[in-house]
Amino acid sequence: MKSREFNKKPTFEPGLLNRKFGHFQVEVFAYLIRPRNGVGLQMTLFSFTTRASRVRAASKAFIRRYHIQFHGGSHPQVNKEVKVVKLDAWFVKVVCTLFVFSQPLDDGCLGYLSRNLTPLIEFEVVKSLNNPALGLKFLEFSRMKLNIPHSFWTYNLLLRSFCHIGLCDSAKLVFDYMKIDGHFPDSTMLGFLISSFGKAGEFGMAKKLLAEVQSEEVMVCIFAFNNLLNKMIKHNKLEEAVTLFKDNLGSNFHPDTWTFNILIRGLCRVGKVGQAFEFFNDMKNFSCFPDIVTYNTIINGLCRANEVDRGHSLLNEIQSRDVCSPDVVTYTSVISGYCKLGKMEEASALFSEMINSGTLPSVVTFNVLIDGFGKVGDMLSAKSMYEKMVSFGCIADVVTYTSLIDGYCRIGDVNKSLQLWNAMKVRNISPNVYTFAITINALCKENRVHEAREFLRELQCRDIVPKPFIFNPVIDGLCKAGNLDEANLIVVEMEEKKCHPDKVTFTILIIGHCMKGRMLEAISIFNKMLSVGCTPDGVTVHSLISCLLKAGMPNQASHIRTITLQDINLTSSSYLDNNAPLQSQTYRGVPVAA
Repeated sequence: MKSREFNKKPTFEPGLLNRKFGHFQVEVFAYLIRPRNGVGLQMTLFSFTTRASRVRAASKAFIRRYHIQFHGGSHPQVNKEVKVVKLDAWFVKVVCTLFVFSQPLDDGCLGYLSRNLTPLIEFEVVKSLNNPALGLKFLEFSRMKLNIPHSFWTYNLLLRSFCHIGLCDSAKLVFDYMKIDGHFPDSTMLGFLISSFGKAGEFGMAKKLLAEVQSEEVMVCIFAFNNLLNKMIKHNKLEEAVTLFKDNLGSNFHPDTWTFNILIRGLCRVGKVGQAFEFFNDMKNFSCFPDIVTYNTIINGLCRANEVDRGHSLLNEIQSRDVCSPDVVTYTSVISGYCKLGKMEEASALFSEMINSGTLPSVVTFNVLIDGFGKVGDMLSAKSMYEKMVSFGCIADVVTYTSLIDGYCRIGDVNKSLQLWNAMKVRNISPNVYTFAITINALCKENRVHEAREFLRELQCRDIVPKPFIFNPVIDGLCKAGNLDEANLIVVEMEEKKCHPDKVTFTILIIGHCMKGRMLEAISIFNKMLSVGCTPDGVTVHSLISCLLKAGMPNQASHIRTITLQDINLTSSSYLDNNAPLQSQTYRGVPVAA
């Protein structure tokens, strides 16, 4: 009799609770409705229609599991904890299906879920949804509709998911819910959030988060804080970074040497060496001590500010301490400072001291010395440095050759610089934009404009983004030679390479056309200059007015003068709004004014 009762399938009437079996399994089946017409099985709890065979099979399997669990049977016994995991996994699928496909839920479903959902099951539901947006909606649904709090791990999962896809606003919303539920981030989570907000450029959100946790006993991960400061400085938020550092001192954040290095480097890069020294001197108050990176940053900042002697003194200070020793960066920074000031004797002496101390020079060290000697016209010393490179295992690069080319061009030996071009080709070293600019400018100064024009053609065949200062000497040389059509053609080539003429380009063209008596074309070029937002300076305006008056065009000269008086800055917007372009319709076909 017991066997027949055991094998007999329990029946469940629609909408009626079967209380024969305790716990939540009873209520699951209380909402099953028997198949109708053999077509489909509608499940009030699921609130969706599916194929009868699949649902029937799943239902039978589920019923068998529950008969075995509560009434015994012939199936082998398994570990109880495993059965609970399997039941929870099935329940997680039920909840996911309800939430995704069955909104809104009726009161029966809501009551059932509120009684049986646990924080652990909620975590599994959020994980199974595999979509942070859906996970957040489920979190809000369960908090508001079911009044069920979530675990720390649910919040941790959602926070990390949103941060990984860059949705910081959603992550901050989850964080707010987390605090309401009485959970506070640990140091690891806080560090992750701060780093994520900084990486996404959400510095305001990161600062707000730090302010919110100041009253909590949560230490801020120093790595995350340093990363945030570094990101802020890279995004030109130096002052905000300094303020953030000061606001968080003494709370739940303790700086280290790298913290100070980041701030000192940022301040030195913008020339605030004095303020950088204040941080340098404050390091010992926080039990931090400068390392070689600190010293190198300060010394480089001093040398960039032309305080090279002070930087040299700091180098000597390092040598007198046992904490760290100067390296190639330290020496090269001071040598570069002396080279920029033209103090080549001091630079050479420090180079010798560097070698004697056992510190090997780098390619950068040789490059700054070669460039320094070239700028003072001492090409013998520059060439000597170039020849020493091999003995120290340094291979000349494009900067080395460009510095040598610049040095020979400065002393007027352009042919020697052209020989270096051939040496670069032999060594398969590609020139950069400055190699072209220096050579083209030197050729134009010697009136070798056609050779410079050939270099321009070679430039156009290379993957180099050109700048106006490369083209301007050739355009100027052509204009002075009276070859205006070729000059206009170069401007067209510039624009085809996405290189837009600058103020110097327009001024050269305007004066060049005026000198050849092509006044209307000069006016058209002036109009284009204004239309593209390039503001002319006094030289441009005065030259054009003077030439117009000499050409017997006082009305046009007066109009240019009126524009100048109306807007001293000659912004294009004021000109275009208040003045019709001079003769722009008549000379629309001029290439440079097109």
